[in-house]
Amino acid sequence: MHELSIMQSILDIVLEYAGKHKAEKVTRIYLRIGELSGFIPDWMQRYFDFVSEGTIADNAEVVIEWAPGMIKCRSCGKEHQVTKEDFDFRCPECGDSSGIEIISGREYNLTSIEID
Repeated sequence: MHELSIMQSILDIVLEYAGKHKAEKVTRIYLRIGELSGFIPDWMQRYFDFVSEGTIADNAEVVIEWAPGMIKCRSCGKEHQVTKEDFDFRCPECGDSSGIEIISGREYNLTSIEID
């Protein structure tokens, strides 16, 4: 359900940008979302459709680029790419679970907007 508040915030940014550039229509919104963020793409589009209804961003397509999840083990120093399905808070190299640091994969960024 956190997608709703995130998409409202993204809409606010989109509308501010579109207003500054005197846009008549927002057609696409490009997001970079971390694979470990827990966001569900279908819900992101649905919630964006809901919050943008009646605005110049109504019916805009939400395009998602997934950023890989990366962890670093503080014990052995190795970095590993992980997915939300295989991430279990243990280092795949040494098995330690006391010092795992998530270094990427939880972010969400608005990367670009297409307007008319």
